[in-house]
Amino acid sequence: MKFFIDTADVEEIKALAPTGLVDGVTTNPSLIMKSGRDFREVVAEICAIVDGPVSAEVTATEAPEMIKEGVSLADIADNVTVKLPLTLEGLVACKALTEEGIDTNVTLCFSANQALLAAKAGATFISPFIGRLDDINVDGMELIRDIRMIYDNYDFRTEILAASIRSANHVKESAIAGADVATVPPAVLKSLVRHPLTDKGLDAFLADWAKTGQKIL
Repeated sequence: MKFFIDTADVEEIKALAPTGLVDGVTTNPSLIMKSGRDFREVVAEICAIVDGPVSAEVTATEAPEMIKEGVSLADIADNVTVKLPLTLEGLVACKALTEEGIDTNVTLCFSANQALLAAKAGATFISPFIGRLDDINVDGMELIRDIRMIYDNYDFRTEILAASIRSANHVKESAIAGADVATVPPAVLKSLVRHPLTDKGLDAFLADWAKTGQKIL
């Protein structure tokens, strides 16, 4: 599974990039707004830090304008992926941009039928929103499983990008269900490495080593 970081905080991305765990980044207008910075400037800076896909979202709602915005966003850097809403207009834009060789991330997916349409439109990524489904007592993981089965049935190349991830358990369950990518807030990515028994074991090892009075270097 690939990990994307769901943030527009450049400093967070810089801090996590050396781990080798950051395969890409997803942003949206809300995340950019929180940064308080110029949209294109932030996207360009993130693209320079991360080699993988960086999702930048259009704000238009009609296909012709979405396409124009998508082409403009793709000009920022070679690794920009244009993020589009899962609407009919968004699918028209997805098909057009895909035919131009521009990668796309179709977002706000809440059903397997929507995911099927996005794949037929040629989306590079589909972003089902797990957490938001859980919020209304719908099993977000069932959606991931359904999409995985449909895509495998027809050999679609669209990658499943599990989004709206709220916890380490969401990451684990997404991996089990067969998601290709999980996009996670920085805090969730950091939480994946933590376990109380790891901390306890390390403390014991360090205490025993200190008693030897030795140094490695």
